[in-house]
Amino acid sequence: CPIGPALLFVKAGQGKEEGRRFYACSACRDRKDCNFFQWEDEKVSETRLAAREEYNRIHQPPFTHSQNMERYKNFVLLPLSKRRFCQECQQLLLPAEWEKHSDHQFLCDISTAQLKSPSQLLYPLENKKTNAQYLFADRSCQFLLDLIIDLGFRRVLSVGTPRLHEMIQSKASQEDFKVRSLLLDIDFRYSQFYTEDEFCHYNMFNHYFFGGEAARETCKKFLYQDNGERVIMVTDPPFGGLVEALASSFKKLMAMWKETEKEGRNNQEMPMFWIFPYFFESRILEFFPSLNMMDYQVDYDNHALYKHGKTGRRQSPVRIFTNLTPSTIVLPAEEGYRFCAVCQRYVSSGNQHCEICNSCTSKDGRRWKHCVLCKKCVKPSWFHCNNCNCCALQNHACEKTDAGCFVCGKAGHKRSACPSLSRT
Repeated sequence: CPIGPALLFVKAGQGKEEGRRFYACSACRDRKDCNFFQWEDEKVSETRLAAREEYNRIHQPPFTHSQNMERYKNFVLLPLSKRRFCQECQQLLLPAEWEKHSDHQFLCDISTAQLKSPSQLLYPLENKKTNAQYLFADRSCQFLLDLIIDLGFRRVLSVGTPRLHEMIQSKASQEDFKVRSLLLDIDFRYSQFYTEDEFCHYNMFNHYFFGGEAARETCKKFLYQDNGERVIMVTDPPFGGLVEALASSFKKLMAMWKETEKEGRNNQEMPMFWIFPYFFESRILEFFPSLNMMDYQVDYDNHALYKHGKTGRRQSPVRIFTNLTPSTIVLPAEEGYRFCAVCQRYVSSGNQHCEICNSCTSKDGRRWKHCVLCKKCVKPSWFHCNNCNCCALQNHACEKTDAGCFVCGKAGHKRSACPSLSRT
């Protein structure tokens, strides 16, 4: 489809009926965004293949990355009064193109500072399942950069983190600033502002480099510098994205890093910050058992709920998952984080150490309580239900009254956790 190879899914059957497998777009879960669909066993006619190729061709960006770079060079030579940006087409305009965009809304007098902050010039793509460009707030961005520097990293593979990449690029000209970044992102609009060595058009759901072998080599070259030392991958995927597909791509990027000539790297993992909501912890650990979840709350500029400093359920649920030693991730004391000597990691002020679990168990910043019957800590608003034999909200619908799993018909689990559901 227009955004690379499709993924193989299974349509769940009811009861013992086996699911049928099909291919669909790797990034778009909604058919309105991409209508690619093909049964695995379906024979596709030559006519349909040709129509698909034509559709994909039409849906490519108007300019290539190298053409965008040529345009940028010409754009920066223009006097301020002739620098325009079309808000409708999300494109830098050269004077010869003004007439073509005459009935569009555009911004004038685009300054050098604006060109160095493209994430503020471009409209965020806010389709929750595909792009979900919720951009780091300055607080979180600065914290991440300071942490990366303190940990001794000098190169950042920024996978879907344009705001962090932008902050690094803006400081690159400073003499004492040694950190460099390569942005891998599905948003091709960034190719208007960054060279081929600074940005690769990339789909993190299927590990697809739109620029082909040249872009792949750019990524390899970036990872291979200094024998692959002092490089970290920082990724902030759309929260509606499939964890399994994302994990597969991240493992391929890590494998690319492992190919560096440094010996003894067989059992090592490339250092990583995966930024994702805490309620995906079990899914992430399924694919990366080496990751630990930090208590730091990541917040976003353009998300109504994911803001720092709110309380209860209004706090940001977004956390940092990392394979670095937890004690080395120092969280800011001025924001209420403290070090737990038993757990050997920094935790939020409300996260009290449970003597029975022998761990700081809270996931959401509130103080959790221990349930003796469940043998674990649970949210403060949950109570033990004797029908379900587990803790839940007081007014929940009991599991015992449910008809059972949609796939196998048995009670006690939902379709998503069904052992009969084959993984693809």
